[in-house]
Amino acid sequence: MGRVGMWFLAVLAILALGSGALAQEKAKAEITVKETKEGAEMAISRMVVGTAVENREPKAVAEAFPATTEKVFCFLEASNIPKDMELTFVWTYKDKEIHKTTLPIKAGAKWRTFASKTVKGMKGDWKVEIKDVSGKVLKDVKFKIE
Repeated sequence: MGRVGMWFLAVLAILALGSGALAQEKAKAEITVKETKEGAEMAISRMVVGTAVENREPKAVAEAFPATTEKVFCFLEASNIPKDMELTFVWTYKDKEIHKTTLPIKAGAKWRTFASKTVKGMKGDWKVEIKDVSGKVLKDVKFKIE
């Protein structure tokens, strides 16, 4: 075999070894993802109320808002979502349920979403609950309009 033939075999051997290592790394990554999905439970990692959402982040977050506030936004960040699902934002004013918004969240490490409610002049205690499809409350947040 000539010099070109030997060089060609050397290149093939390097490529074969490299692709085997790459396949092993990919398999390790897939196992890690599976273990993470199976081992971790979905969590509501952040839930706050503010007066806006910009660039997928809540703004002017507070526990109390003036009566002149037109609208508030309940921002939610979920983590370790095992499958595509829906969550319901349940708005309660003075201990009476007054509004529901159901929104999808997608499977993955993190998903952010939000729902809004017009509250201008509606002074008093408010609560937003996040419920899963079975109606189980996953988390809630309370705020006041003063």
